[in-house]
Parts: sequence; C-alpha cells; structure tokens
Amino acid sequence: MSETSRLPERDPLPRYLAPVPKRLEDLGLRFAWLVVAINLAGTAFGFWYYSGQFARTPAVMWPWVPDSPVATLLIALAIACWKLGYEQPWLTALAFFGNIILGLWTPYTLLVFHETYAAQTHPLMYQFLFWSHLGMVVQAFVLHRITDFPVRGVAVALAWYASNLVVDYFVPVVGDLHHTTIPVARETPMFLGADALGVVAAGEVTFTLLAVFLALATRVKKCERTLDRVEPTGRNGG
Repeated sequence: MSETSRLPERDPLPRYLAPVPKRLEDLGLRFAWLVVAINLAGTAFGFWYYSGQFARTPAVMWPWVPDSPVATLLIALAIACWKLGYEQPWLTALAFFGNIILGLWTPYTLLVFHETYAAQTHPLMYQFLFWSHLGMVVQAFVLHRITDFPVRGVAVALAWYASNLVVDYFVPVVGDLHHTTIPVARETPMFLGADALGVVAAGEVTFTLLAVFLALATRVKKCERTLDRVEPTGRNGG
C-alpha cells in the first residue's frame, strides 16, 4: 500500500519527550492530510508576512529569512512523505527542529517585547501569532511516532539550524544580519546587561540546544527499548 494504513506504535517515552496525550497524537496522525493542509496554509501566510523582509534581503539569502514558514513547510512535507510510505528521517528531523525552535522563539519574543508588539500589532494578530506558534510545538512532539531520529538526520537538522543561527545573529554573510525583524532597535538595552539582539539570539540558541537534546534523548530511549526487547532472547539463547 502507498499510504500508511494504521497508526504507528507509541513508544513508552518519558513525559518530557512525549508530553502530548496519546489521543491527541492519534487524532493528528489519523487526520494527517488535514494537518498537512493547515501547515501549507500557514506557510503561505508566513511567506506573505515576510514579504517586506524579502524585499530588503539579497535573493541569495532568502532561504534563511522566513524561519516559521519554512518550519511549517518542512513538517507538511515530512508528514506527507510518511503518509505516502516514504518517511525521510532527515526531513522529519528538520521539521522537528524547526517547529520546536520557532514554535517557542516567536511566543518568547512576543512576550519579551510585549508592550511594543501590543502597540504595533492588532490584538487578534498578536493572539494568532502566539497560539499558532505554540501549536507548532505540539505537532513537533507527535513526530516521534513516525521517526527514530537517527543521528544522521539530527546532524542534518543541526547543520541547517546552526547555519541559520550564524547568519541571523553573528555573521552577516551577504548584506545585514538576517534574523526576523524585531520591533525595537538591536542595541536597545533590555535586561541582565543584554541588548535586544542579544536577548532574541539567546532565546534561539537555547531553543536550538533544546531541540538537539529532545531529538537525541528520544533516539536513546527508543534504542534502550529495542535493547530491552532483544537482551532477554539473547540470554535465553546462550
């Protein structure tokens, strides 16, 4: 069959690796094509949202500009591949990283710059951005059902999002730094002696490290479960 006919098994992972209730995971996987469609719609909206930043950025750097739309596109592609019977671990890992990092970073920045965003953004748009990005985190935590996060896949995801960190906050490879536009000047003093750029960069670095930990910890726990299944047989056979 070209399409997955039944839901994949749910490994007994610790709550911090699988915080989404099984019923909600099952619902998302059962209506996977609807999830794909919603993410593609979010991708289209996101590219529109970033249109002004595209206009100010050299075309060669465009792939590093629309962070959240790329993340929703990645998860749409990853789930679509799984549904068609061709799950790509590197693609699923990219989707996991993107939805964890950007799903947390956007609400973080909305809270850090709450007063400024509240003054510049319609309340409905503010709420939409906040909760829709947290929804990205929720769907990322369902991906453990369709992948084992092999090390190569995690390496691909880390390489991409590390490059994103570099061009966003540290090395303006072409033109200026390419982080998502923030509502205050980069050098605006914030807290703990950091400026605005340092605060948003610290958030994205933290969430990137979190994604690495979660992916590799999931890999380790799944391997441990496999060993638990194999070892009793090995001992009995010896």
